Amino acid sequence: MTYPIVVYGHSVLRKVSVEINKDYPGLNQSIEDLFETMYNSEGMGLAAPQIGKSIRLFVIDGKPMAEDEPSLADFKKVFINAHISERCGELQPMNEGCLSIPGIREEVMRESHIRISYYDENWQFYDEVYEGYKARIIQHEYDHLQGILFTDKVNPLKRRLLKSKLIAISKGKFEASYKTILPGRKIK
Repeated sequence: MTYPIVVYGHSVLRKVSVEINKDYPGLNQSIEDLFETMYNSEGMGLAAPQIGKSIRLFVIDGKPMAEDEPSLADFKKVFINAHISERCGELQPMNEGCLSIPGIREEVMRESHIRISYYDENWQFYDEVYEGYKARIIQHEYDHLQGILFTDKVNPLKRRLLKSKLIAISKGKFEASYKTILPGRKIK
């Protein structure tokens, strides 16, 4: 099922997500729904809070960037109960966008290396190190589980300049090729 994407200003995007167990009701369906919604919205990653579920779950498929970054061609993963335990390496700038903040892209500084522990869809545990593009994509989606948006990470001057655009998004004044849920609207 394709869900609408929750947009900037909705309270679910600011909550710290809760851990789940392998008996979480409808977990496999939630994973399928995240991938389907992500593909229909032309995203590379999607976190459960972006479809209104405040649980520690996100999915990634780097294939859309494989032409520019070949290592992403087969980078399709499910992250359950993820926790980043280490961020290191030099801070690198890169332009980021987010399905929950349509029409805005900004330069964000992120560490080049991370260590993350998580479970996959089969409840196999991993403790892995990622770098470069993979680390960046994971950090972006992981931030959603922490109630953090990429606009929180832009420099303070740029954040002030974005304020009116973010307020406009929260009021529904934006264009997106996918269905969305505005702040104050009930999530099904």
